[in-house]
Amino acid sequence: MAGACPAPPLWYHRDLSRAAAEELLARAGRDGSFLVRDSESVSGAYALCVLFQKHVHTYRILPDEENFLAVQTSQGVQPKRFKTLPELIQLYLQPSQGLVTTLLFPVEREETTEERDYSDGEDEKPPLPPRTASTSPAGSALVSPDTPPENVTAANGLSTISHEYLKGSYALDLEAVKQGANSLPHLNKTLVTSCKRLHGEVDKVLCSLEILSKVFDQQSASMVSRMIQQSVSQAGDQELEHLVTKLAILKDLLSSIEKKALKALQDMSSSTPNISPLISIRHKAIPVQTFEVKLDVYLADLTKIGKSQKYSLSVDVEGGKLVVMKKMKDAQEDWNTFTHDKIRQLIKSQRVQNKLAIVFEKEKDKSQRKDFIFASAKKREAFCQLLQLMKNKHSNQDEPDMISIFIGTWNMGSVPAPKSLCSWILSRGLGKTLDEMAVTIPHDIYVFGTQENSVCDKEWVETLRCVLKDYTEIDYKPIAVQTLWNIKIVVLVKAEHENRISHVGMSSVKTGIANTLGNKGAVGVSFMFNGTSFGFVNCHLTSGNEKIHRRNQNYLDILRQLSLGDKQLNSFDISLRFTHLFWFGDLNYRLDMDIQEILNYINRKEFEPLLKVDQLNLEREKNKVFLRFAEEEITYPPTYRYERGSRDTYVWQKQKATGMRTNVPSWCDRILWKSYPETHIVCNSYGCTDDIVTSDHSPVFGTFEVGVTSQFVSKKGLPKSSEQAYIEFENIEAIVKTASRTKFFIEFYSTCLEEFKKSYENDTQSSDNVNFLRVGWSSKQLTTLKPILSDIEYLQDQHLLLTVKSLDGYESYGECVLALKSMIGSTAQQFHTYLSHRGEETGNIRGSMRVRVPSERMGTRERLYEWISVDKDETGGPKGRTLSPRTGHDYVKPSTSRKLGSADLGKVSEEGEKRHPHTHTCKEESAQNRGKQDPFESDVTTGKNSFNNPAYYILEGVPNQSAALASDMLPSSALPPLANKTAPPAGGVGKNKPPSGSSAAGRRQTAGRPVRPISEEWVIGGRREHRASRGVIEPTPA
Repeated sequence: MAGACPAPPLWYHRDLSRAAAEELLARAGRDGSFLVRDSESVSGAYALCVLFQKHVHTYRILPDEENFLAVQTSQGVQPKRFKTLPELIQLYLQPSQGLVTTLLFPVEREETTEERDYSDGEDEKPPLPPRTASTSPAGSALVSPDTPPENVTAANGLSTISHEYLKGSYALDLEAVKQGANSLPHLNKTLVTSCKRLHGEVDKVLCSLEILSKVFDQQSASMVSRMIQQSVSQAGDQELEHLVTKLAILKDLLSSIEKKALKALQDMSSSTPNISPLISIRHKAIPVQTFEVKLDVYLADLTKIGKSQKYSLSVDVEGGKLVVMKKMKDAQEDWNTFTHDKIRQLIKSQRVQNKLAIVFEKEKDKSQRKDFIFASAKKREAFCQLLQLMKNKHSNQDEPDMISIFIGTWNMGSVPAPKSLCSWILSRGLGKTLDEMAVTIPHDIYVFGTQENSVCDKEWVETLRCVLKDYTEIDYKPIAVQTLWNIKIVVLVKAEHENRISHVGMSSVKTGIANTLGNKGAVGVSFMFNGTSFGFVNCHLTSGNEKIHRRNQNYLDILRQLSLGDKQLNSFDISLRFTHLFWFGDLNYRLDMDIQEILNYINRKEFEPLLKVDQLNLEREKNKVFLRFAEEEITYPPTYRYERGSRDTYVWQKQKATGMRTNVPSWCDRILWKSYPETHIVCNSYGCTDDIVTSDHSPVFGTFEVGVTSQFVSKKGLPKSSEQAYIEFENIEAIVKTASRTKFFIEFYSTCLEEFKKSYENDTQSSDNVNFLRVGWSSKQLTTLKPILSDIEYLQDQHLLLTVKSLDGYESYGECVLALKSMIGSTAQQFHTYLSHRGEETGNIRGSMRVRVPSERMGTRERLYEWISVDKDETGGPKGRTLSPRTGHDYVKPSTSRKLGSADLGKVSEEGEKRHPHTHTCKEESAQNRGKQDPFESDVTTGKNSFNNPAYYILEGVPNQSAALASDMLPSSALPPLANKTAPPAGGVGKNKPPSGSSAAGRRQTAGRPVRPISEEWVIGGRREHRASRGVIEPTPA
């Protein structure tokens, strides 16, 4: 077609990741296979990837000041410059041009059927119900009514017209713009054609409303009449303008007609008193809450057996006290009243979900412990939340240690919200909900994510603020509002926190048709709350049961393109830029099961079989999406696709031009999160409403208890040279997924460093598998890091971000995050975690390090969230090490033999029992009481195989609990020794014997895929040859 843009060369792959490029070349398998992709490290640059002898060699193609392109050459070698990329490649198709081999076989990008389908799979919405539709609560039979066939010719025609424009006329408009045109005639023509029938429909609706308007307001009716007479059919731009004007009049008329009707009726019936609105539930202060409990008596305490052990616990949050009343047969006896500072500790039982021990301070240096049995686990959680709130209110700390966050997501179905959103903001409905005694507690931050929300931003924000004020009497302040078409995110905070929030950022990404339309995509908000970074992403992904791959790609595009957080962390995707990242929205993943089976399971409230076929769960198990994210257990029915006006019936059939389409009930609406290691986050509720019925989706809510850090100010001032803390590495070893054999260096980032630091290039390198490379750094290659503050109270809240980069392209091959808290001590501690890049796992990394803190800076304090301990057995003694679920950033915990100097990081109770800090546990009880044993927990012989045999990583579909991280469940003494490791201290890891290799191999066999053969290493002259050094690339030292 004349004027169309030329097609890109077959060997050019726009927006292809390094890992994907290596996979394509590996499949090609022939020496001289090549492709060109965009550089990941330099904007506007390219990377030429060439396969030779099973290794991938990467050459940087950089633009100069005049936008000429050249392959980066060795120092002193004159580069050859080209105007275009094809001209450059044409030269290197000739032999002896300085590359490792001649470019012979261009590799095309493999495109699936799903990728060629540029539609976003938009579902048609079920029709609005009649006014008499049932609004009875959920729980009735879930039977889909027979849906009559509908005329879909118009919709099908619009799709055809849109595709024709994108395929043809789009290029003509683009050419016109290049020549200076200020309009898009072909797009305008497309829109006029598409909207022909809409003119008539709008006129019909306006005429109908005119008749109704005459009853209540003659003046407005005449205005509508004049508008209809003026809206004669016109051509070109004016026709579209008149259509937009008519739609605006229609919107205004619809929004005002009810008010005019109400006023007219009130005037007509002056004797009838005005109908007062429903009185909202207001709480000026949190009321005193009373819990009925029983005292748990041990068999050893025989004197109390047979006596009444009924008590009531009354929590006065505002007064800062707990009243314990013992119930007698004739009267109540006030056993004691404890102020907030006399309650030393709460200890949750994990074996008995409704059991809680309270440690009271009776006299100086003496404590008393009482174990109580609550009516339910939910009551126990409500009691703990109220006591934590009481502690927080009456604490002497100027800044909070912990805040509560509400996350809400709802696909509104392009219909305005009902007047009452009470159940949504109060976390009432189905699933894991808050106890009625806890819903009175207002949250510190509310985040609302909506999709298909046609309400304007200002009106929507005011609606949410008014609803919150009705139920909390708190005037919440909007911190951020971001919109992409009808995808919106709103963040509201208490006024007292406004000054604690800084560095607010907002961004959006389009993933709609051809990734150019915003009907699908994501909006995001980020900010700092004192010293803790938060990120929130609300997304609407491609719909359609069969479009799993496209949904996965939507997620990866959002992960990579959403511009949020610290700009210095651009080397890291957004899943690593924040202390806590929450990702929610209409993810649109469906259930892979026959519709009748699904309905039967829902009727019986048996959700476990359905969750096993949930597409999001299956894709997460394969590590395709949401790598190391967490999600609370789902205990509520699928939130989509209901009949509007009711929660009794799922509408799962839709007549389309291609036949009957099935939309099975699914958990489309989800909330996931990812947090740094050794941080505190607890999900207190996760469910959906059952009384908001305006949309075919039910709103979903989640509430979280999150630990935060303050902007630390040292009481001792700036450290002297003798008081400087140091972060020292003894060695680091990484396995990266790559067919390249270049050299690597490590970059270190942290808010506790003045600037990022680099290591030198690795000094050891080996490979047992052509697709993986083991690289190592000794202490000489690793930089000692100096934190800006040396206080342990500051350092134990800090994290270190690492990225492993190549010398040939300065591109990242994997990133990770480490917590400094467990590395503080007088001896080096081991760490071991996974590497990821662009949302995919790319290997793992381990090493030995220590954070050395001077004794003058060892003072610390207990955090509020550490006040609640978990994991005690029936007798009140220690039950053992708490195994938190595999969520967020998994890593190996350090050796228990480390020394903390004079720091007392974990207080010991008067009874000599050491607490287990309740950190980073999203399902601290439910996950462990389900009895699901980690498949690698019982096998302590996997260390060598998990790290030393990288063939494990090539298996697709490996669950999140990969063997590479099996040692997360083990003490560091079970880890194999590192290469180049210095002699361990006495009692350390020096006595390890090599573990057997049976279990990891067995797991690979059960995965159903053979292990790839181990290739021999290419050696010349008794030394390893670095292939890339023979080419024209000569990178500068790190």
